[in-house]
Amino acid sequence: MPVNSKFKDKQVEAILIQIIEVLEKNKAPVELSLMAVGNIATNIINNDIPRSQRAAVAQKFSDALFASIDH
Repeated sequence: MPVNSKFKDKQVEAILIQIIEVLEKNKAPVELSLMAVGNIATNIINNDIPRSQRAAVAQKFSDALFASIDH
């Protein structure tokens, strides 16, 4: 299910490429890559989202992740 974003595709793609390059440079296996990305998400939620909204944001993030993978 496509999700409309307020961000430009080029902006998102540029950041994704940089993150992937760092993971590849460090030869991070799948498990480490997922752990690092998960830790980034957790850090952003804990540091940039008001406490009262964190659970809802985490749930929406989780739902969007689940909806975006191939089943």
